[in-house]
Amino acid sequence: MIDTATEACSVALFQNETLIANSHVVVGRGHAERLLPMIEALPDAGRAERIAVDVGPGSFTGVRIGIAAARALAFAWGADLSGYSALAMIAASARTATANPEEIAVAITGGHGELFWQRFVGDNALTALTGVTSTPIAELALLMADQRVFGTGAQALVNARGTGEAVPLHPDAACFRKLPADMAQLPPRPIYGRGADARPMA
Repeated sequence: MIDTATEACSVALFQNETLIANSHVVVGRGHAERLLPMIEALPDAGRAERIAVDVGPGSFTGVRIGIAAARALAFAWGADLSGYSALAMIAASARTATANPEEIAVAITGGHGELFWQRFVGDNALTALTGVTSTPIAELALLMADQRVFGTGAQALVNARGTGEAVPLHPDAACFRKLPADMAQLPPRPIYGRGADARPMA
């Protein structure tokens, strides 16, 4: 399992449902330099029959680095390849940490003063209540009132609204088995969460 969509870089190796080895570090930048050595340090250099990768949203560069590495390894090893969402991964971790809350709000750092966010029901299916959205922090502060927020953008959101609780969480490949099966089988294509900043000339 590979996760480079946010400031964190993490890898994990499972045998069936059992976590065999993992590594997780908050690097900010430099995922390309850290990722392959982390994979190589896993038992049998991380070789697996199935690879899952965080497809975003998150850092444009980080998402693409993770997917490119996952595609290359899947091709070399003849492994199955699937994706999962950074927001769903954080929600799955939050559900475990907070005794299955009725609703989970996740916000992660976006670009241009915006946050990527999504709401989930903390049931066994981890049902998504909203789609993946990118919203300016000030606007999102009004939408989420004083709700507890999880994720890398949680503190910025709570600071903007002046109330509520922030629980900073990064996606972690070691938490992959906490995802419901359908959320762990996304196509291995980037979820950018917002339109392109560059526009073609008319």
